[in-house]
Amino acid sequence: MTDMRMALAELLEKGSDADLLREMVGFVAQRMMDLDVEGICGAEHGERSAERSNWRNGYRDRAWETRSGTVPLKIPKLRRGSYFPGFLEPRRTAEKALTAVVQEAYIQGVSTRSVDELVKAMGMTGISKSQVSRLCEEIDERVNLFLDRPLEGDWPYLWIDATYVKVRQAGRIVSVAVIIAVAVTTEGRREVIGMEVGTSEAEPFWTKFLRSLSRRGLRGVKLVISDAHEGLKAAIAKVFKATWQRCRVHFLRNALAYANKGQRQMVFALINTIFAQESAEAAHSQWRGVCDQLRERFPKLARMMEGAEHDVLAFMDFPREHRTKIHSTNTIERLNGEIKRRSNVVGIFPNEAAIVRLAGALLLEQNDEYAIQKRYMSLESLAPMSDNPSFRLPAIAAA
Repeated sequence: MTDMRMALAELLEKGSDADLLREMVGFVAQRMMDLDVEGICGAEHGERSAERSNWRNGYRDRAWETRSGTVPLKIPKLRRGSYFPGFLEPRRTAEKALTAVVQEAYIQGVSTRSVDELVKAMGMTGISKSQVSRLCEEIDERVNLFLDRPLEGDWPYLWIDATYVKVRQAGRIVSVAVIIAVAVTTEGRREVIGMEVGTSEAEPFWTKFLRSLSRRGLRGVKLVISDAHEGLKAAIAKVFKATWQRCRVHFLRNALAYANKGQRQMVFALINTIFAQESAEAAHSQWRGVCDQLRERFPKLARMMEGAEHDVLAFMDFPREHRTKIHSTNTIERLNGEIKRRSNVVGIFPNEAAIVRLAGALLLEQNDEYAIQKRYMSLESLAPMSDNPSFRLPAIAAA
């Protein structure tokens, strides 16, 4: 408390300083965060207490744009879990993007009845085209800078997945794919690295998307995890010369479609014995044994599995610590869910730019959340994955 009073007194002594208001805002914000973290930890900074449930772990710098100017903040980090102050409004950009898309559809007269009702309920009927245009430009600038940023370092694991939304094109309503790419650096950090909207999933589309990532600096890719999208496997081999992992979750769904409802639990349990194996050799041996057991009752399923063996078990050739995270596209399922949830509000997008605006804003904010979370994979387990390993000089023995 004494330190807080001294800091406040120093600010007040500046009296006529033009930056006084901004510094006061920064002081109050910093104190609010300290109090928040004290509550989470169950003790003050440096205090020994039996009630303590967590510890601080340094700070993360963040610039806060306010009406008083840019306020530099130091956001506390925790050893367990993450902390983000509520007053920074982490979802503000996405909410603006959703509002902009809804308004654009309404202004252009192509919105659905539910969107019309939403616009009226939000009191946005009086907004002009120029106001909507300015809001869209503001969001598009931030989203484009994020999606086109350079990529540095090695990225051993790349996840790609797609979700589908409806958009108006040339007077028709069509379904288009929103492709999302997430990757992990050799520092163990996840990042959203790309997004694309397209009507086709043929090889040329995937090749173009992967090459755009490569031009921005994506390199060192060892494994690409995705569903069995048409043309993607060939594009991966062409652009990155990397191994392809077929999403295990999607594969299981496809496999169970070959059995009727009463038989699915048995088929599911049998296939899962493959994934319980400790080594790649044992998993491949068990795979072939399961195919033999299924062949008589489920010949089509057995044939499908024979063709999918190496793609579904590719993850077994990678470090054991990574396998639970690289066998499927689950790492980006939440992103797809968020895009779908917001898209349901819009119903039908007025154009593809509106899709990029809304989905891009959501991805930008998710990337900010990734930045404050703990490492997705440990540095030690990722060290052998880098094409540019770091070397440490041996310690000099004491004389």
